[in-house]
Amino acid sequence: MQSLIGTGVALVTPFKKDFSVDVEALKRIVNFQIDNGINYLVILGTTAETATLNQDEKELVIQTVIEANNGRLPLVLGVGSNNTQQVVEELKSRDFSKFVAILSVSPYYNKPTQEGIYQHFKAIAEASPISVIVYNVPGRTGSNMLPTTVIRLANDFKNIVALKEAAGDIVQAMKLIENKPKDFLVISGDDMITLPMVLAGGSGVISVIGEGFPKEFSEMVRLGLERKVDEAYKLHYLLADSIDMIFEQGNPGGIKEVFKSLGLSENTVRLPLVNVNDDLANRINQFVKKINK
Repeated sequence: MQSLIGTGVALVTPFKKDFSVDVEALKRIVNFQIDNGINYLVILGTTAETATLNQDEKELVIQTVIEANNGRLPLVLGVGSNNTQQVVEELKSRDFSKFVAILSVSPYYNKPTQEGIYQHFKAIAEASPISVIVYNVPGRTGSNMLPTTVIRLANDFKNIVALKEAAGDIVQAMKLIENKPKDFLVISGDDMITLPMVLAGGSGVISVIGEGFPKEFSEMVRLGLERKVDEAYKLHYLLADSIDMIFEQGNPGGIKEVFKSLGLSENTVRLPLVNVNDDLANRINQFVKKINK
């Protein structure tokens, strides 16, 4: 799927100081992505603090992004749960006409076997009216979706078109890239190893740091896809410290501090997350000033 090659970003949900959804800030963030070279937008991923949003708030976020985007970039919607039937029911009831794909995380907390993971995504693939990106993030789910399971799903279901791979394991990523079907996309879900994955044959990234520094990060990915290695690594090393910083005290606390520094939104997060401490906030602020001087 050409529309999923390059740099996608997992949009935050900006909150006002009273913890309500900040619609105007979300519009500013969407336009900031579009104006600075991002290729597609992901709504209601983990970075959106989706676990703390009620149903009305989720719908507000979806509609706000659709309206702000106004058809300019492809949209992907996060539709995942550790309750397979719940995902299937949403897939059968929601209007997906504005989206090119869903992003669906491997079941968290339950810790299913590889066969359980396969059967979960089999049910999703059979119910989904649009393309599916499966999402492997063992650090959050408690289980690793092995390359053999991913390849099996890719071969068995034509609408499973991509994997967001966030195991942080470049060897596992290379095994996936080596053995995947020709048109299946392996997308980085780990900002720090995005460029090595792209150079190994990956298709790009669904990024967190990319929404804070969209111009630089999307250019790095583009150069990587064009095999302009030295130019791409120059940008990687320019941004590397910021990648460490934004995840140092949890996501999306770090990236929301970047947005505060940029004047795009407040840095408010909802419990059980808390703001980054003053020391990290100061370091993030200094980095933002350095990049944008």
